Amino acid sequence: MIKFDIITIFPQIFDSYISESILKRAQQKKLVEFTIHNLRDYTHDKHKTVDDRPYGGGPGMILMVEPIYNALGALTSKNKKLKRRVIMLTPAGKTFNQKQAKRLSKYDQLIFLCGRYEGFDARTEKLVDEKISIGDYVLSGGELPAMVVAEAVARNIPGVIGHKHALAEETFSFDLEYIEYPQYTRPEVFTMAVKSKKKSFRAPKLLLSGNHAAIADWRKKMAKKRQK
Repeated sequence: MIKFDIITIFPQIFDSYISESILKRAQQKKLVEFTIHNLRDYTHDKHKTVDDRPYGGGPGMILMVEPIYNALGALTSKNKKLKRRVIMLTPAGKTFNQKQAKRLSKYDQLIFLCGRYEGFDARTEKLVDEKISIGDYVLSGGELPAMVVAEAVARNIPGVIGHKHALAEETFSFDLEYIEYPQYTRPEVFTMAVKSKKKSFRAPKLLLSGNHAAIADWRKKMAKKRQK
């Protein structure tokens, strides 16, 4: 089981997402565990201050290192034998991919730091094991990236995905990281209006043939074609 500990100043953002679909079932099976931590709970002033103006001037506010240090201390002081990883979600991190998702699925505990405002006090970087980005664009905070990384990691835990072959055949699972092949289901023929003209589209006959070797070859070829 992997324990996900997420540190954020907006804990309620996660309520709906981790309570539905795959992540909900994974928790019910006790394959994953989510605990959302409000960073403000690790402050010591009456205003529960987690941010302040940057030294030297500049726009916006910076997340202070002290409450983050306190939070990480509380989360890592118990059970030091756990194989854990502290991860900062930031645009400055290494771009996340499926290979990283598989690597992180081997840990017992993943602690995510969700940034906000103009980012973290730079000293926070000394407290983390790695920095992760989900793409070259700017978001309001690290909450969405945390959910993306958590689900991608969880899917690599045996038992989270229902069908035993589903994970092996999923997007990017081929050796060359193929983009997913096109898939079809009933009806075999479907008629619809495309650019104001009615057209009928048929699912490839090969997929209905029962020839699994030929189907596997077709899927690989189609995946390569989509990648170009």
